[in-house]
Amino acid sequence: MSTLPQTGVSFVIPIYNEEGSLPELRRQLVAAGEKLGETFEIILIDDGSTDGSFPALKKMQAEDPRIKVIRLRKNFGQTAALSAGFDYARGEIVITLDADLQNDPADAAILVSKLREGYDIVSGWRQKRKDKFLTKRLPSKMANWLISRITRVRLRDYGCTLKAYRRDVLRSIKLYGEMHRFIPAIASQIGVAIAEVPVNHRPRLYGESKYKLTKSVRVFLDLLTVKFLLSYSTRPLQIFGLFGLISGGVGGVLALVLSYQRLFLKQSIANRPLLLLAILLMVIGFQFVSMGLLGEIMVRTYHEAVEKHIYAVREVLDSEPGAAL
Repeated sequence: MSTLPQTGVSFVIPIYNEEGSLPELRRQLVAAGEKLGETFEIILIDDGSTDGSFPALKKMQAEDPRIKVIRLRKNFGQTAALSAGFDYARGEIVITLDADLQNDPADAAILVSKLREGYDIVSGWRQKRKDKFLTKRLPSKMANWLISRITRVRLRDYGCTLKAYRRDVLRSIKLYGEMHRFIPAIASQIGVAIAEVPVNHRPRLYGESKYKLTKSVRVFLDLLTVKFLLSYSTRPLQIFGLFGLISGGVGGVLALVLSYQRLFLKQSIANRPLLLLAILLMVIGFQFVSMGLLGEIMVRTYHEAVEKHIYAVREVLDSEPGAAL
């Protein structure tokens, strides 16, 4: 692991209807940034808020040039908001956290200190989580166990937004769906050093939780996508072809058995369901192999495709105008 140079820090925080917490969030972020003893910026992404969040953000930016506000055209979701913040971040260290102040901005110093030991990603672990057990902590424990098992990247708290990244790691990652929680797993594909440290977690004082149990279904589907990307993104034929060969092989064996019975044992097979099953398995096998070949073509096309963002920016408030990286 290489040592991280002493350079600037970007705080990236998605905002969605968090008007009540913004003044205190600003105070704590500034205090945390100044405690780091180096240059820092605060990037606040208004993800289509419908309350007074944007006017408050606009006022904050006018008062402090270290604050940058990105206003998205509608509510794209936390993953897209974070992706926008990553694109506009200029610091060599990027720290993400939630706007509801359940994450403690003061823990940024712990993350940065650990990052400077040579890690590429440092993830927060809400060791003493202040959430309800049945609706938050229990589903989270189950999800963390499943994600760690499937991705083979062992973390105790994938759902904690409080994380620190080296910016060069984020440059190589494209986010979709609900994949922001899987960044450590996705980054493992390019070979990164990941650490996890306990962080403070506080009760919610402002606003309402945006998490719904129904979101778990989308998270699970994204987990399947991540598993595919980690294992077969550059060789889809190996997974689809495997299923195709198994299906086609079983169908072929059944067809041979039925052919033997018809030709040599003179048994009728016309009305036997086994014949239909053999034909179905062979057709499915052919389709799986075809999907694998098409996937190989699409993968090559994907790696040569023009980059396309998953968000649309309405305006950017920045004392130092510049293009997105």
